[in-house]
Amino acid sequence: MITPSCAQWALQLQDRCSSPGVWPRERDGSLLTVQLVKYLEEFVIGQENAKKVLSVAVFNHYNRVRANLAASEDQPDAQGWINSSDVRLGVTPAQIHPHPQRLAPPHLPVQHRQTSPLFEKSNVLVIGPTGSGKTLLARTLARVLDVPFSVSDATSFTQAGYVGEDVEMAIQRLLQAANWDPARASTGIVYIDEVDKIARKAGGTGMEGSRDVGGEGVQQALLRMMEGSVVTVQGKSSGLEPPPSAAGEGRSRPGTRGQSQTPPRPDTYNIDTSNVLFILSGAFVGLDNVVKRRVAKGSIGFTATLAPKEDETDSGGLLPFFTPNRRSSHNILDLVEPSDIVKYGFIPEFISRLPSVTTLAPLTIPDLRRILTEVRGSLVSQYTALFGYSGVEIRFTSAALDQICRKASERGGGARGLRGIMELLLLEPMYEVPGSTVRYVLINEEVVLGKKPAMYWSRGEGPAFWAAWTNEEQLTPSQ
Repeated sequence: MITPSCAQWALQLQDRCSSPGVWPRERDGSLLTVQLVKYLEEFVIGQENAKKVLSVAVFNHYNRVRANLAASEDQPDAQGWINSSDVRLGVTPAQIHPHPQRLAPPHLPVQHRQTSPLFEKSNVLVIGPTGSGKTLLARTLARVLDVPFSVSDATSFTQAGYVGEDVEMAIQRLLQAANWDPARASTGIVYIDEVDKIARKAGGTGMEGSRDVGGEGVQQALLRMMEGSVVTVQGKSSGLEPPPSAAGEGRSRPGTRGQSQTPPRPDTYNIDTSNVLFILSGAFVGLDNVVKRRVAKGSIGFTATLAPKEDETDSGGLLPFFTPNRRSSHNILDLVEPSDIVKYGFIPEFISRLPSVTTLAPLTIPDLRRILTEVRGSLVSQYTALFGYSGVEIRFTSAALDQICRKASERGGGARGLRGIMELLLLEPMYEVPGSTVRYVLINEEVVLGKKPAMYWSRGEGPAFWAAWTNEEQLTPSQ
């Protein structure tokens, strides 16, 4: 039993991504990819190009899966046949002696026996600063797709035989997500985060013969798996199977006493990764400097424009703890090329397995505001529901939300910086409100700036709370 066809997957995607009656009757590729991008926009702000790249990659991947599986079903019938064009030229394959009854009749045209070409997959590499939405894109894709989807962290990967996780663990997680179905797992999606941590280490201990088991060694181990190979992974332990009951042993047939009626689950599985899509992501801190050195035009003379040094940053020569959110008119990472990634520390054989590369830009203040209030599962809705469990209603003024976004932009860290600021801002209310008589909490701009504590109202003071919130909103200039 082979995996469901792409048409079935498209129908499942339709039910998950849209409400009834929204989809047109034609279900061609463009409509599916557009609807998938719209679904991603409900959770991820900005990054339009990355959404398009991932949507197209996922949809085209399962078109390839359907075509390759159909071609593999027809392949056994075509084995042993001699191409009629070779027969006319008097050339036959060496050491092949097919049965005479299986020779191709000369009157049949060749195109009737040709199979559809096998399509190669296009693995994806996502590059972007921390907090820009790389992991969220992967989690959202896993939620909408009814296919096996595994998430792994490349930080713990080491070369086989050393302390750490082998790269085969990513396929084992995919098999677990497929409910231990090898056929379904062989057409799933593997997402590997923090892939920039396996870059080749330069220098280090200074030993010329030392092996980089956590960097280049992992890249070498991922090569064949990403291109397509048969990976042997461990399955469920046979010792976890329940023992046969004593009541069943008395009625067992001769020769089967003490044996379970259900066959034991095999200890190993062979997973073919030829139809497994790999999505890799990482922050690649310092890659922008590599791109700047390549695109900078050299000149000679007293008025020559010198390229900035690698360690020249806004922090006075020290690397910032967080990736800043400030963004120029264009993202320098959009100009990245495979040669830049090779200089960063990846071997050319590894990069050649990733033909599709997309970049994510740092988030702006308007993007942070939309993340704070508009997307599904926004931070404001989360904290509103969290206070609601204690029977407390909390409100934020527009000026307070703008100030939170400005502080998050200065702090850096992308969307993760917003949560850090919210946790620090609501620490006192979350400590004092539960179990007290407080039923209403108001956060305005002065509270965000630390000039005064949060404002509280008790039960029965709802009109005063709403009047205070209305006055604060009227004082805020309209944008």
